Amino acid sequence: MNHTTNSMKSSYEDLEKLEIELFLRAIYEWYGYDYRDYAYQSIRRRIWHRAHAEKLPSILALLDKVLHNSACMQRLIADFSINVTEMFRDPMFFLHFREKVIPLLRTYPSIRIWHAGCATGEEVYSMAILLQEEGLYDRTKIYATDINTHVLKIAKKGYFPLEHMKKYTNNYIQAGGKLAFSEYYTATNNGVQFHPFLTKNIVFAQHNLVTDRSFNEFHVILCRNVLIYFNKDLQKKVQELFYESLRMFGILGLGDKETISYTDRADSYNVISGNQKLYQKIK
Repeated sequence: MNHTTNSMKSSYEDLEKLEIELFLRAIYEWYGYDYRDYAYQSIRRRIWHRAHAEKLPSILALLDKVLHNSACMQRLIADFSINVTEMFRDPMFFLHFREKVIPLLRTYPSIRIWHAGCATGEEVYSMAILLQEEGLYDRTKIYATDINTHVLKIAKKGYFPLEHMKKYTNNYIQAGGKLAFSEYYTATNNGVQFHPFLTKNIVFAQHNLVTDRSFNEFHVILCRNVLIYFNKDLQKKVQELFYESLRMFGILGLGDKETISYTDRADSYNVISGNQKLYQKIK
Protein backbone atom coordinates (compact mmCIF):
# COMPACT_ATOMS: atom_id res chain seq x y z
CA MET A 1 0.00 0.00 0.00
CA ASN A 2 2.78 2.39 0.97
CA HIS A 3 4.69 1.58 -2.21
CA THR A 4 1.59 2.32 -4.31
CA THR A 5 0.96 5.58 -2.46
CA ASN A 6 4.56 6.69 -2.89
CA SER A 7 4.45 5.80 -6.56
CA MET A 8 1.28 7.84 -7.08
CA LYS A 9 2.80 10.79 -5.19
CA SER A 10 5.93 10.62 -7.35
CA SER A 11 3.87 10.51 -10.53
CA TYR A 12 1.81 13.52 -9.42
CA GLU A 13 4.95 15.51 -8.60
CA ASP A 14 6.48 14.65 -11.98
CA LEU A 15 3.30 15.72 -13.75
CA GLU A 16 3.12 18.94 -11.74
CA LYS A 17 6.73 19.74 -12.61
CA LEU A 18 5.97 19.21 -16.31
CA GLU A 19 2.95 21.52 -16.06
CA ILE A 20 5.06 24.20 -14.40
CA GLU A 21 7.74 23.88 -17.08
CA LEU A 22 5.07 24.29 -19.78
CA PHE A 23 3.57 27.20 -17.87
CA LEU A 24 6.85 29.10 -17.61
CA ARG A 25 7.84 28.36 -21.19
CA ALA A 26 4.48 29.61 -22.48
CA ILE A 27 4.80 32.86 -20.50
CA TYR A 28 8.27 33.37 -21.93
CA GLU A 29 7.14 32.68 -25.51
CA TRP A 30 4.02 34.87 -25.27
CA TYR A 31 4.99 37.72 -22.98
CA GLY A 32 8.81 37.64 -22.98
CA TYR A 33 9.11 37.25 -19.20
CA ASP A 34 11.59 34.52 -18.36
CA TYR A 35 11.05 32.82 -15.00
CA ARG A 36 12.31 29.41 -16.10
CA ASP A 37 15.44 29.55 -13.94
CA TYR A 38 13.82 30.82 -10.76
CA ALA A 39 14.15 28.52 -7.74
CA TYR A 40 11.58 25.76 -8.35
CA GLN A 41 9.85 25.55 -4.96
CA SER A 42 9.55 29.33 -4.74
CA ILE A 43 7.98 29.69 -8.19
CA ARG A 44 5.73 26.66 -7.57
CA ARG A 45 4.28 28.28 -4.43
CA ARG A 46 3.60 31.51 -6.28
CA ILE A 47 1.89 29.80 -9.22
CA TRP A 48 -0.45 27.92 -6.88
CA HIS A 49 -1.08 31.09 -4.88
CA ARG A 50 -2.24 32.87 -8.04
CA ALA A 51 -4.33 29.84 -9.16
CA HIS A 52 -6.16 29.81 -5.82
CA ALA A 53 -6.58 33.59 -5.85
CA GLU A 54 -8.16 33.35 -9.31
CA LYS A 55 -10.35 30.45 -8.04
CA LEU A 56 -8.90 28.09 -10.63
CA PRO A 57 -8.47 24.34 -10.09
CA SER A 58 -5.17 23.71 -11.86
CA ILE A 59 -1.95 25.15 -13.22
CA LEU A 60 -3.11 24.64 -16.79
CA ALA A 61 -6.35 26.50 -16.06
CA LEU A 62 -4.28 29.39 -14.77
CA LEU A 63 -2.10 29.26 -17.87
CA ASP A 64 -5.18 29.52 -20.09
CA LYS A 65 -6.33 32.62 -18.21
CA VAL A 66 -2.87 34.22 -18.12
CA LEU A 67 -2.43 33.82 -21.89
CA HIS A 68 -5.82 35.36 -22.66
CA ASN A 69 -6.02 37.97 -19.91
CA SER A 70 -3.16 40.46 -19.59
CA ALA A 71 -4.55 41.78 -16.28
CA CYS A 72 -4.18 38.30 -14.81
CA MET A 73 -0.61 38.21 -16.13
CA GLN A 74 0.14 41.47 -14.29
CA ARG A 75 -1.18 39.95 -11.08
CA LEU A 76 1.06 36.94 -11.64
CA ILE A 77 4.10 39.19 -12.18
CA ALA A 78 3.32 40.90 -8.88
CA ASP A 79 3.24 37.47 -7.21
CA PHE A 80 6.58 36.55 -8.76
CA SER A 81 8.20 39.80 -7.61
CA ILE A 82 9.70 39.53 -4.15
CA ASN A 83 9.15 42.90 -2.52
CA VAL A 84 10.36 42.39 1.04
CA THR A 85 12.35 45.49 1.95
CA GLU A 86 12.73 48.25 4.53
CA MET A 87 14.69 51.43 5.22
CA PHE A 88 18.31 50.67 6.16
CA ARG A 89 17.56 46.97 6.01
CA ASP A 90 20.30 45.03 7.82
CA PRO A 91 21.72 48.20 9.43
CA MET A 92 25.23 46.75 9.73
CA PHE A 93 25.40 46.54 5.94
CA PHE A 94 24.84 50.29 5.69
CA LEU A 95 27.23 50.96 8.58
CA HIS A 96 29.99 48.96 6.88
CA PHE A 97 29.19 50.69 3.59
CA ARG A 98 29.56 54.05 5.34
CA GLU A 99 32.85 53.06 6.97
CA LYS A 100 34.53 51.00 4.25
CA VAL A 101 33.08 52.07 0.88
CA ILE A 102 32.44 55.80 1.31
CA PRO A 103 36.19 56.60 1.63
CA LEU A 104 36.73 54.95 -1.76
CA LEU A 105 33.81 56.80 -3.37
CA ARG A 106 35.23 60.11 -2.16
CA THR A 107 38.08 59.67 -4.64
CA TYR A 108 35.71 59.83 -7.66
CA PRO A 109 34.53 63.11 -9.24
CA SER A 110 31.21 61.45 -10.08
CA ILE A 111 29.57 58.25 -8.84
CA ARG A 112 27.13 55.83 -10.48
CA ILE A 113 25.21 53.34 -8.33
CA TRP A 114 22.86 50.61 -9.54
CA HIS A 115 20.20 49.26 -7.17
CA ALA A 116 19.06 46.09 -8.98
CA GLY A 117 15.72 44.70 -7.81
CA CYS A 118 14.90 47.83 -5.82
CA ALA A 119 11.26 46.84 -5.08
CA THR A 120 9.37 49.74 -3.46
CA GLY A 121 12.55 51.74 -3.01
CA GLU A 122 13.17 51.89 0.74
CA GLU A 123 16.82 50.89 0.39
CA VAL A 124 17.31 53.37 -2.45
CA TYR A 125 16.12 56.23 -0.25
CA SER A 126 18.35 54.87 2.51
CA MET A 127 21.38 55.10 0.24
CA ALA A 128 20.42 58.61 -0.87
CA ILE A 129 20.24 59.67 2.79
CA LEU A 130 23.59 58.05 3.59
CA LEU A 131 25.27 59.75 0.61
CA GLN A 132 23.70 63.09 1.54
CA GLU A 133 25.14 62.81 5.05
CA GLU A 134 28.56 61.95 3.67
CA GLY A 135 28.51 64.90 1.26
CA LEU A 136 28.50 62.72 -1.85
CA TYR A 137 24.90 62.81 -3.05
CA ASP A 138 25.27 65.82 -5.33
CA ARG A 139 27.85 63.97 -7.45
CA THR A 140 25.99 60.66 -7.46
CA LYS A 141 23.45 59.19 -9.91
CA ILE A 142 21.47 56.23 -8.56
CA TYR A 143 19.77 53.90 -11.05
CA ALA A 144 16.99 52.01 -9.25
CA THR A 145 15.54 49.15 -11.31
CA ASP A 146 13.00 46.40 -10.91
CA ILE A 147 11.07 44.07 -13.21
CA ASN A 148 7.78 45.13 -11.60
CA THR A 149 6.43 48.48 -12.84
CA HIS A 150 3.85 48.65 -10.04
CA VAL A 151 6.47 48.70 -7.26
CA LEU A 152 8.51 51.24 -9.23
CA LYS A 153 5.54 53.63 -9.14
CA ILE A 154 5.42 53.26 -5.35
CA ALA A 155 9.16 53.84 -5.15
CA LYS A 156 8.94 57.04 -7.21
CA LYS A 157 6.34 58.51 -4.83
CA GLY A 158 8.54 58.08 -1.75
CA TYR A 159 5.45 57.71 0.44
CA PHE A 160 5.62 54.97 3.07
CA PRO A 161 3.44 53.76 6.00
CA LEU A 162 3.73 55.72 9.22
CA GLU A 163 3.72 52.59 11.39
CA HIS A 164 7.04 51.49 9.86
CA MET A 165 8.92 54.59 10.97
CA LYS A 166 9.81 53.39 14.46
CA LYS A 167 11.67 50.39 13.05
CA TYR A 168 13.16 52.43 10.21
CA THR A 169 14.40 55.02 12.71
CA ASN A 170 16.09 52.30 14.78
CA ASN A 171 17.68 50.90 11.63
CA TYR A 172 18.90 54.37 10.66
CA ILE A 173 20.51 54.93 14.06
CA GLN A 174 22.26 51.53 13.98
CA ALA A 175 23.46 52.31 10.43
CA GLY A 176 25.38 55.32 11.72
CA GLY A 177 22.79 57.99 10.92
CA LYS A 178 23.93 61.50 11.81
CA LEU A 179 20.67 63.43 12.19
CA ALA A 180 17.16 62.86 13.48
CA PHE A 181 15.60 60.50 10.92
CA SER A 182 12.45 62.65 10.87
CA GLU A 183 14.52 65.41 9.18
CA TYR A 184 14.09 63.47 5.93
CA TYR A 185 10.30 63.20 5.76
CA THR A 186 7.02 64.94 6.49
CA ALA A 187 4.42 62.95 8.44
CA THR A 188 0.77 62.87 7.34
CA ASN A 189 -2.23 61.06 8.82
CA ASN A 190 -1.40 57.66 7.40
CA GLY A 191 2.12 57.84 6.10
CA VAL A 192 5.30 59.80 5.60
CA GLN A 193 6.44 61.65 2.49
CA PHE A 194 10.18 61.66 2.01
CA HIS A 195 11.55 65.00 0.87
CA PRO A 196 11.81 65.50 -2.92
CA PHE A 197 15.52 66.40 -2.81
CA LEU A 198 16.23 62.71 -2.10
CA THR A 199 14.97 61.70 -5.56
CA LYS A 200 16.66 64.44 -7.59
CA ASN A 201 19.53 62.10 -8.51
CA ILE A 202 17.57 58.84 -8.72
CA VAL A 203 16.44 57.29 -12.00
CA PHE A 204 13.71 54.67 -11.57
CA ALA A 205 13.43 52.28 -14.52
CA GLN A 206 12.20 48.82 -15.44
CA HIS A 207 14.96 46.26 -15.93
CA ASN A 208 14.79 42.48 -16.06
CA LEU A 209 17.88 40.82 -14.61
CA VAL A 210 17.04 37.60 -16.44
CA THR A 211 16.78 38.92 -19.98
CA ASP A 212 18.12 42.50 -20.10
CA ARG A 213 21.75 43.47 -20.53
CA SER A 214 24.09 45.92 -18.88
CA PHE A 215 23.19 49.57 -19.48
CA ASN A 216 26.13 51.44 -17.92
CA GLU A 217 29.38 51.09 -16.00
CA PHE A 218 28.95 51.47 -12.25
CA HIS A 219 31.06 52.26 -9.21
CA VAL A 220 28.61 50.37 -6.98
CA ILE A 221 26.04 47.65 -7.69
CA LEU A 222 23.64 46.62 -4.92
CA CYS A 223 21.40 43.58 -5.38
CA ARG A 224 20.34 42.34 -1.98
CA ASN A 225 18.18 39.28 -1.36
CA VAL A 226 17.14 38.84 -4.99
CA LEU A 227 19.52 36.11 -6.16
CA ILE A 228 18.25 33.69 -3.50
CA TYR A 229 15.10 33.27 -5.60
CA PHE A 230 17.09 32.16 -8.67
CA ASN A 231 18.55 28.73 -9.36
CA LYS A 232 22.33 28.31 -9.48
CA ASP A 233 22.61 28.71 -13.28
CA LEU A 234 20.66 31.95 -13.27
CA GLN A 235 22.60 33.23 -10.28
CA LYS A 236 25.83 32.72 -12.21
CA LYS A 237 24.37 34.48 -15.24
CA VAL A 238 23.32 37.51 -13.20
CA GLN A 239 26.67 37.58 -11.39
CA GLU A 240 28.33 37.77 -14.81
CA LEU A 241 26.05 40.70 -15.70
CA PHE A 242 27.14 42.48 -12.52
CA TYR A 243 30.81 41.77 -13.22
CA GLU A 244 30.50 43.24 -16.71
CA SER A 245 28.63 46.26 -15.34
CA LEU A 246 31.14 47.10 -12.58
CA ARG A 247 34.09 49.31 -13.33
CA MET A 248 37.49 48.20 -12.04
CA PHE A 249 37.67 48.54 -8.22
CA GLY A 250 33.87 48.89 -8.16
CA ILE A 251 31.86 47.56 -5.23
CA LEU A 252 29.29 44.74 -5.29
CA GLY A 253 26.85 44.44 -2.38
CA LEU A 254 24.71 41.31 -1.92
CA GLY A 255 22.18 40.07 0.64
CA ASP A 256 23.14 38.25 3.82
CA LYS A 257 22.29 34.81 2.39
CA GLU A 258 24.08 35.44 -0.93
CA THR A 259 27.70 35.05 -1.96
CA ILE A 260 30.08 35.15 -4.91
CA SER A 261 32.07 32.15 -3.69
CA TYR A 262 30.45 29.58 -6.01
CA THR A 263 30.65 31.73 -9.16
CA ASP A 264 33.23 31.70 -11.92
CA ARG A 265 34.14 35.26 -10.90
CA ALA A 266 34.94 34.57 -7.23
CA ASP A 267 38.65 35.30 -7.69
CA SER A 268 37.88 38.59 -9.47
CA TYR A 269 36.86 40.20 -6.18
CA ASN A 270 38.39 41.09 -2.84
CA VAL A 271 36.22 40.70 0.23
CA ILE A 272 35.68 44.08 1.90
CA SER A 273 33.22 42.78 4.48
CA GLY A 274 32.49 39.06 4.52
CA ASN A 275 29.67 39.29 7.06
CA GLN A 276 27.96 42.12 5.16
CA LYS A 277 28.66 40.72 1.67
CA LEU A 278 30.59 43.68 0.27
CA TYR A 279 33.10 42.86 -2.47
CA GLN A 280 35.51 44.90 -4.60
CA LYS A 281 36.27 44.02 -8.21
CA ILE A 282 40.04 43.68 -8.61
CA LYS A 283 40.41 42.06 -12.03
